[in-house]
Amino acid sequence: MAKKILIIEDEKLITKTLQKLLKKEGYEVEIANNGADAIERAKEKDFDLIVSDIRMPLMDGIETIKVIRENRQEAGKPLIPEIIITGYADEEKYKSAVDLKVAAYIYKPFDTEEFLEAIRNNIK
Repeated sequence: MAKKILIIEDEKLITKTLQKLLKKEGYEVEIANNGADAIERAKEKDFDLIVSDIRMPLMDGIETIKVIRENRQEAGKPLIPEIIITGYADEEKYKSAVDLKVAAYIYKPFDTEEFLEAIRNNIK
């Protein structure tokens, strides 16, 4: 059975690119365009990995991950590894991600092989 990845990203070009790349590698991919959508999808389904942008409208990626983790803990479910992707060098957000112990933190634009290696190394 294919491993399931939730991509949380508001830029359509990036979501299409990541979806195509990951499907080609044999993963099942779902897209959430914002944090609220991602939280609902994570309640409804189990994913093996989350890939999230940081800067998004409504709720940023860090806050989204925190809520998803809280919901999973309350439901008695194991945490899902997360990979953060960002196009902005924001020291505060980086520190927040490190404090959360996310699986990987990757700056856009990223090398495709580096991204896929992070996926392979962190997917359950």
